[in-house]
Amino acid sequence: MSPVIVLLLLAGLSEAAGRVVPLIARRPDCPRRLTAGVLLVDASVEASAIALWPLAAAAFVDQTLPTSQSASGLVWTPGLLAPLLLAGVLALPMLGPLLHFMLFVGVGVGLAGTLSAAGNVAWLPAAGCVATAGISLACAVALLRRLGAAVLATAVPAA
Repeated sequence: MSPVIVLLLLAGLSEAAGRVVPLIARRPDCPRRLTAGVLLVDASVEASAIALWPLAAAAFVDQTLPTSQSASGLVWTPGLLAPLLLAGVLALPMLGPLLHFMLFVGVGVGLAGTLSAAGNVAWLPAAGCVATAGISLACAVALLRRLGAAVLATAVPAA
C-alpha cells in the first residue's frame, strides 16, 4: 500500500475522531457498534475529501486560469499530507477551531506552491484555486455530516 494512501486514511480517521469523540462523550450510552460505524463512515468521507482537494484545485486552475500546461497531474506527497494527521487533535473543541483552521491554511499554502509549479501559474491565483477547492469540499462534507446527524437523530432515541 502506498504511503500516501496510508496517510490519507489516517488523516481521515484523525479528522473523524476529532469530530466524533466529543459527540460520543456527550452520549455515553450510545451503542459501540453505532459509534464504530459512524467513525468509519466519517473517516471515509473525510479521507475522500482530503484526497480530492488537490484534484479539485487543479480542476479549478484548468477551468479558470489560462495556463500553458495542465495542472491535472497534481497529487499528494507524503510531505504535504503528513501535517493533516494532526487535524483530529486540533479539531477537538478544547484546543480550538483556530488551530485547526491554521493547520489547513498551512497545508493549503504548501499545496498552492506545488499547484503553482505544476500549472505554470502565479502563486496567488493558485492559492485562490486551492482555497476555493478547500472551501467547496468543506461545505460538501459539512452537508454530509448534517445529513448523517439528521439520520442518526431519527434512528437513535435520545436518552
